[in-house]
Amino acid sequence: MNDAIATNAQTALPASELALLEARFPARAVPVSGGAVVSVRERGAGPAIVCLHGIGSGAASWLSLALQLAPQARVIAWDAPGYGASTPLAPAAPSAADHVQRLRGLLDALDIQSCVLVGHSLGAITAGCAARKDSALASRIRRLVLISPAAGYGAPQREEARRKVRAERLATLDELGVAGMAAKRAGRLVSAGASELARQWVQWNMARLNGGGYRQAVELLCNADLLADLPPAMPVRVACGALDAVTTPEACAEVARRCGVPLESIADAGHASYVEQPQAVAALLREVLAA
Repeated sequence: MNDAIATNAQTALPASELALLEARFPARAVPVSGGAVVSVRERGAGPAIVCLHGIGSGAASWLSLALQLAPQARVIAWDAPGYGASTPLAPAAPSAADHVQRLRGLLDALDIQSCVLVGHSLGAITAGCAARKDSALASRIRRLVLISPAAGYGAPQREEARRKVRAERLATLDELGVAGMAAKRAGRLVSAGASELARQWVQWNMARLNGGGYRQAVELLCNADLLADLPPAMPVRVACGALDAVTTPEACAEVARRCGVPLESIADAGHASYVEQPQAVAALLREVLAA
C-alpha cells in the first residue's frame, strides 16, 4: 500500500489482499521488563515517531502514514497491552499510568531516548499521561501530538455517562463478538466520503481485536480523565477530523483549549483521519519534526 488507502478506489478487496497490505508493516514482539512483550510495527529511519492507536484499532492501522513518513522518520506503532500479541496488563481495569509504564518499558527496550509521541483517540489518554510534568517519560518526549483525542469518562461529573458507555460497549461485544462489533462500528470511524479501501482497512483492523484486551481498554476509557493530565510538559499539537462523529471537533476543541493551542482541522476526514487522509496527517507530523 502506498497512498492507495486514501484514493477513491471502490473495489472491495478479499481478506487475503488486506493481509498482504498488512505484511508491508510486519509485527515483531519486543520483550520488555517483567517478562511481558509488546508487539510493534516499524518502518523508516531517523527521528522516532511513536504512535498509539485507539480502542477499536491496532498497530497495523498506521501503515499508510508510516509509508508516507518513512523517508523522514522512524515510525513505531505499538499494539497496546492486550492487543495483537502484546501481553495484557495485570489489573482487570488498568489505569493510564499502567499503560505508561508498559510504554516506558518499550522505549527502554528500543533505546529510544527522544521521540514525537502521537496518541489517537484512546491512545491520547496514554500519551497525555506520559506527557505530564511529573511523568518519568516527559523528558523523552520532544513533542506531543493528539489526534481526535478521547477525553475519557473518569471525571466525577461524568459518572452517568461512564456507566452508560461501559454497559453499551461491553454489551455490544458480548452480543456481537469482535467480528460483529467491527462490522457494526467500523463505519463510524471514517467519513461518508471515505474510499472503500479505507473503510475495509479500518474494519479489518477492528476485527482483529482481542476480547480481553478490548475489555481492559473500555475500563481505561471509562476511568481516565485526559483533561486532568493537561497541559503537557512539552509543545503539543491537537488535531481532529473535520467530519469526526466519534470525538467531535467540539469535544477536541476543549482538549486544545486546555493545552493552550488552537485545534487543527483535518479536512475531509472522520475519526480515523490518519487512515482516511494520511497525506494531511503526515504533513502535520513533518512540521512537528522540523520544529
